[in-house]
Amino acid sequence: MRIALLLSACLFSLATQAAPLNVASLDRTTWPEQFTSPALFDVASRAEILMFAHALLTTETLDESTLKQRLGLKIINQAAIAELRRQLWKRLLENYNFAQQSCEQDASFCYLVENLEDLREQAGKFEVSDNSFYIGWAGPSRDFHERYLDELLRKAALFPQISSEVARFGEHERNGDELNDRMFLLTFDSGPTASGGPTDWLTDYLRKQKMNAIFFVLGNSLQTRVEKNPSTDVQALYQGQCVGIQGWQYRSHSHWVDWQSSITRSASLTQNLLPENYLPLFRPPYGQRRSDSQGFFQSQGLQVALWDIDSQDEPGLLKAQESANRVLTLMLLWRRGVILFHDSQDTAQAALLWLLHATAQSGLGWQDCRQAFR
Repeated sequence: MRIALLLSACLFSLATQAAPLNVASLDRTTWPEQFTSPALFDVASRAEILMFAHALLTTETLDESTLKQRLGLKIINQAAIAELRRQLWKRLLENYNFAQQSCEQDASFCYLVENLEDLREQAGKFEVSDNSFYIGWAGPSRDFHERYLDELLRKAALFPQISSEVARFGEHERNGDELNDRMFLLTFDSGPTASGGPTDWLTDYLRKQKMNAIFFVLGNSLQTRVEKNPSTDVQALYQGQCVGIQGWQYRSHSHWVDWQSSITRSASLTQNLLPENYLPLFRPPYGQRRSDSQGFFQSQGLQVALWDIDSQDEPGLLKAQESANRVLTLMLLWRRGVILFHDSQDTAQAALLWLLHATAQSGLGWQDCRQAFR
């Protein structure tokens, strides 16, 4: 019986992962201004916050049957959805308050919002007039936020049977909430690649920009790299960067019998090979981990490192420019957070180049990886 239940859970998990996704991305050329100042970043931020808040408010009028149909699910966790909505409104209010501090410099999308009731009221009546300077952005943004909200609601609806980054299981799990306004942390999953691959390009590029990131490595990929290259070359690869772990293989750690061994083997290899770079952080593939794993992680001195800005740069999802557009839109919406790319993909290279260029004058900052998740 136990084996049958386990297989059933695994099949359910895999089916959910394999389900076709209408991944949200917004063409940033629809926004008529460049981010040549922090104030102009705030204008766009206020606009995205209000558009997302409008979409969120609209879903609250849906009954359970309609919401199930919209999310393509037969069973949904209403309590988890309610908690997600509460967290989203809290974050939206905080972010709008930050974004309206520059209203004296540019009053676009500035409304009197002092509390959550005010924000909900403004979100309910938010619309962009046909003769507005921003009308070309309004429709595509509305579509983006409806699709993006569905992504979040679907994950909440499946939680905790299928865990994800949308909610935490305890204080041992971190997602960047503690970052300051306009601060973002770059993270990369699924590496390292073979010598000369995307991992090499990204680490070299970041060093040249005097930036760093957390690279969450797979134990088997790191072992393969060490077997084919001197350990000193691998240490040079990650010079100036931080390294966490993703387990031995890129697979769900929520129903894998050997999940603990996967983590401890990877941690031992990484810490021994890269003691100057290693951070005691575990990034769960697909965001999936066990709800009862807190004791294990604490016994290993590990924290679970989640994220809140997903680039969706994996094969078959978004192209490089689409991924970059998505990340920038979510940076405007959330105003701080942990960005997830994959250094196993060429997509991340072009997306990162464009993203840094687009935000160079926007007044945002990049979190030092050594100070993250503290």
